[in-house]
Amino acid sequence: MKITPFLAVGVLAISLTSCVSKKQFDALNTNYKQCIDNIADRQREIQDLKSSNAGLLGENKLLKDQNSALKSSLDACLANTGKGSANIDKLIGEINSSNSYIKQLIAGKTKNDSLNIALSNKLKRSLDNVQDQDVDVKVLKGVVMISLSDKMLYKTGDYNIQPSAKEVLGKVAKVINDYDTYSVLIEGNTDNVPLSSATLPKDNWDLSALRATSMAKLLQTDFGVNPNRITAGGRSEYNPKTTNASVSGRAENRRTEIIIMPKLDEFMKLMDIAPIKK
Repeated sequence: MKITPFLAVGVLAISLTSCVSKKQFDALNTNYKQCIDNIADRQREIQDLKSSNAGLLGENKLLKDQNSALKSSLDACLANTGKGSANIDKLIGEINSSNSYIKQLIAGKTKNDSLNIALSNKLKRSLDNVQDQDVDVKVLKGVVMISLSDKMLYKTGDYNIQPSAKEVLGKVAKVINDYDTYSVLIEGNTDNVPLSSATLPKDNWDLSALRATSMAKLLQTDFGVNPNRITAGGRSEYNPKTTNASVSGRAENRRTEIIIMPKLDEFMKLMDIAPIKK
């Protein structure tokens, strides 16, 4: 049989009663009880320490988890900071490209304005005796647009140019010949009043096209404009400047337009074209 410490102390105490005084026995018994109480206290303290240790282990795990979460947030923040820097660099590059484009636009506009002024001044000097209501001249982006009213050029419903208009057309031809590298587009335009004729012109399409080709032939034969520069076409009633509901509006819509413009490659240089991004 296994003898526990408590049983041993008890046996020792019984055995000692036979050889010690009652006073000594009582003192030993008191010490024994105190030992028992101290052992119980220590056991309670051990249990309390175990509970505290378990709590500390839980707190430690929570702190580790929080630390991992903070580290992940920091890594994400640093990654976003790098992306932000890249975006800022990209934005700065775009701003620099925009500034360069703006400078090109300003330079191009200055060039276009100078060309427009030069063309306008030359036309005004050439056409200074022409009545404003019969001729409208505009210059835009290096393109000269001359609109000639039909009452100056033709009889009603006719496409043959009147001799009295040749003086004005001679001045226009001089400008065309001075800019001999430019293309010449001639457009015939009518109002919406229908024609009723068994012979040409049968309708406004015919009338507008015949007036344009009549103008082209006159510039070629009478004023020496190179025909390979000329394009002639009719737009009938479908390109009105204003309403056809009034007499004055219809008169304004009946016109022949001469458009003097650079060749395609030169024209592209005059246009405001954005630089190609690399």
